[in-house]
Amino acid sequence: KFAQTIPEIVDLIGSHPKYMGWFTSQKGRRHIVVCGHITYESVSHFLKDFLHEDREDVDVEVVFLHRTPPGLELEGLIKRHFTTVTFFQGSIMNTVDLQRVKVHEADACLVLANKYCPDPDAEDAANIMRVISMKNYCEESRIIIQLMQYHNKAYLLNIPSWDWKQGDDVICLAELKLGFIAQSCLAPGFSTMMANLFAMRSFITSPDMAAWQNDYLQGTGCEMYTETLSPSFSGMTFSQASELCFVKLKLLLLAIEVKPIDGGDTKISINPQSSKMPANTVGFFIAQSAEEVKRAWFYCKACHEDVKDENLIKKCKCKHLANKTGATPATPFSAALSKPLLNIKNSVMAKEENGSKPVMNGRPTNKPADQQKNGKMEVGIADDQAKDFDFAKTEMKYDSTGMFHWTPARSIEDCILDRNQAAMTVLNGHVVVCLFADPDSPLIGLRNLVMPLRASNFHYHELKHVVIVGAVDYLRREWKTLQNLPKISVLNGSPLSRADLRAVNVNLCDMCVILSAKVPSNDDPTLADKEAILASLNIKAMTFGDIITNIESMGDSKDALNNMGDTTVKRPGPIYGTNVPMITELVNDSNVQFLDQDDDDDPDTELYLTQPFACGTAFAVSVLDSLMSTTYFNQNALTLIRSLITGGATPELEIILAEGAGLRGGYSTPDTLSHRDRCRVGQISLSDGPLATFGEGRKYQDLFVASLRNYGMLCIGLYRLRDAALTTVDATSKRYVITNPPFDFGLLPTDQVYVLLPFERKQSRFSFSETEV
Repeated sequence: KFAQTIPEIVDLIGSHPKYMGWFTSQKGRRHIVVCGHITYESVSHFLKDFLHEDREDVDVEVVFLHRTPPGLELEGLIKRHFTTVTFFQGSIMNTVDLQRVKVHEADACLVLANKYCPDPDAEDAANIMRVISMKNYCEESRIIIQLMQYHNKAYLLNIPSWDWKQGDDVICLAELKLGFIAQSCLAPGFSTMMANLFAMRSFITSPDMAAWQNDYLQGTGCEMYTETLSPSFSGMTFSQASELCFVKLKLLLLAIEVKPIDGGDTKISINPQSSKMPANTVGFFIAQSAEEVKRAWFYCKACHEDVKDENLIKKCKCKHLANKTGATPATPFSAALSKPLLNIKNSVMAKEENGSKPVMNGRPTNKPADQQKNGKMEVGIADDQAKDFDFAKTEMKYDSTGMFHWTPARSIEDCILDRNQAAMTVLNGHVVVCLFADPDSPLIGLRNLVMPLRASNFHYHELKHVVIVGAVDYLRREWKTLQNLPKISVLNGSPLSRADLRAVNVNLCDMCVILSAKVPSNDDPTLADKEAILASLNIKAMTFGDIITNIESMGDSKDALNNMGDTTVKRPGPIYGTNVPMITELVNDSNVQFLDQDDDDDPDTELYLTQPFACGTAFAVSVLDSLMSTTYFNQNALTLIRSLITGGATPELEIILAEGAGLRGGYSTPDTLSHRDRCRVGQISLSDGPLATFGEGRKYQDLFVASLRNYGMLCIGLYRLRDAALTTVDATSKRYVITNPPFDFGLLPTDQVYVLLPFERKQSRFSFSETEV
């Protein structure tokens, strides 16, 4: 009888699926669970960043859980990383499977989204269900989720145990992608610099490469780290500490964590002005590796003041370092779970502690006289729209959080221009958004593109007019999220129509953004970017000159000519479309080869090494992949990136937007007006103005120190002409991004500098004419 059952037993044992076991954790070793969109591509990108050598001691086991067994490629990848990676077959919706991978013991659970899915809302809904399942199983689980659409963030807030103070976080691809592009409208190339900062890359320069490639690659090796500052820094202002770090330690200190006196949540303060730093302040650095950043912890004034070589700054035996009040150095990229992170109301920028700068006493500072120059409305506003911007009657308003400019809701009809109206409107220094969308395309959340351009740390007259060229039927569906933001016009036309592009003066814009909301077809994903590429090439092929009306009639505004931070206002337009500043969003990385006809990029080149990406003229959502790892290792880094990119979106604001009624207006109070006091991204030219002396062969360190001391500006990188021999610059002779150049890097008169500008309370743009050097 038993002999007869042997084949059956063998069958049962043999058919036991390979990936159905239970995870056994090793004592003292952490593990994370990764689920969602698990494919060879998504896993290889994730592991490449997560297990990067620049991260210090990544002793974390990665457990993948997926419904189907891995394919051959994925199986091979898992075997290559067998010491750190395990794969289990199962569903995150099943309690038994959650037990098998020990979600209750996991350091974190990561949910990956399919960025190329045909229905982003359905993808988000599925991933939110995964979060609900994990939270239902174990409330304390730390969860980091990728979401496609911004409006789906609201559903996470409905999960009772979702708590960002405990380390739960959401990486919203639409919010960050459009935020990066928005910052590039203010400082071209900034999206590239930020994307390279949070991705782990090791650069290898080579004498065979062009000089510009070596400069660019050195910058791509920089990442963002956190470290506790040594006691020698206590009592310093941020500017003094940042100067010391740069000059002596060769580190770029960007921001600090500030603990409010009233004992509330800590908040991240980027380039704060004038407040003194307490002991054990945590700093946010840009550096090449975690090892370098330790200098900030080891630095001791007594022992290292005369040390010239930063590599000799090692741990010393001083008493005050050893006998610190129980403080231990923060490991770069520590998860920092125990610390609540951001004060809801005052994230992004610390208020002045000593209150030395006068608060506005609640009075709006926007005087009608400032609004109208030479008897005309602000450039870029059509006469028939002037009634919407009559601030003499309505006073300047911000939203209820004080973070963004706000205007009473307008219907889309009031903002639609036809081609003739657009041509009559004198548009200059504006942002043109070329939008491809079908009437039923999924919403991309244009609010995330416009809101950073409406941050309250700009004065009203500095806001760039946004002109959207696209199908009105689609924009009607987006409009309820845009109706409260000022200075928006819509041209019902096609981004491929040259007549429409001429009507909106595309050659005089500060940035032309090319976006597509269309769903990529499954049969050939490489064609997903066809409209964006055609539009980009179409604009490059255009010529301007006598064809368009002369713009001399605008009236002369000397104020705008003195601007820092906006080097392109009131310039004569380029003659050729190749010189129109542009940024194109791509779905598929490999399509970047078609954007620049004169580059020699090999089709297999990684996106970050291609010329259009290095120049800041292309952006792909894939660069946001590495944010999952960055957030796991250092949650504060995501908070810092988000506050730099979104212009000041806070958890409080997200709760308001989750209501679905859009931005609410608010009366200005000293408290909300103080929220304007946060720094912003800018770009300054070295060709003229008081900083011009630094363009004459001076070193980067001289510029860094002078900018910080005299203007409170923090330099974070350069935007340099690719052809350094050019002395005359037409609008965009190709430039490339250099992140955090070495201290002895030589400067050129044609360079532009990326800076973090402090808020100027005076009602004028940041201009050297008001400040003495």
